[in-house]
Amino acid sequence: MESTVTMNKILRDRLKSLALAAAFALAGVAATPAAEQTLMLYGDSLMAGLGLSEQDGFAGRLQAELGDEVTIVNASVSGDTSADGLARLDWSLGERPDAVVLELGANDMLQGLDVAAMRRNLTAMLERFTAENIPVLLVGMRASPSLGSDYVQEYEAVFPELATQFDTAFYPFFLDGVVTDATLNQADGMHPNAAGVSRIVQSILPSVSALLKSAAGR
Repeated sequence: MESTVTMNKILRDRLKSLALAAAFALAGVAATPAAEQTLMLYGDSLMAGLGLSEQDGFAGRLQAELGDEVTIVNASVSGDTSADGLARLDWSLGERPDAVVLELGANDMLQGLDVAAMRRNLTAMLERFTAENIPVLLVGMRASPSLGSDYVQEYEAVFPELATQFDTAFYPFFLDGVVTDATLNQADGMHPNAAGVSRIVQSILPSVSALLKSAAGR
């Protein structure tokens, strides 16, 4: 009789231990955060946030929308041309991101630089991202009409053509809905203010979210 009672007690203790182990295991699974992704912003002053606080700049506003599951690395440099971006790409990729938003070329246009050279620079960057298996959202830019119709046509064709060539996600115009509205721009008339950045972030957010979803599937 005593032996039976003892065996029952041992069995109950073992069942309790197994139940506790299962509970802890489930708790551990529930407590494990979703896999974090790293998104690199690779552009010029428009994404660097020139004239704005860190919170009000593009990276800050985008981070607030994406939440803590995404880490934004803002590798954007004010004043950079496409050649500058290509020159610093190796060390910028020192910590490999999961995805990249590529926004370069505006300063090429503002300086009236050779469009064919800009195309070569962007092509080299896209080739590097492709080789690294890093999905890209290519962001386009519009050219000032003051540069002449031939320049405008050649310049604006580069972005969609490269997006097709590399089969990459494409956002046609970073300043869409902002560039012609003085209330959404800083005094220089070229860089968005905090309200303008908010407008841009809301417009581009679906494209960025799709990019991150694509990166997660790789």
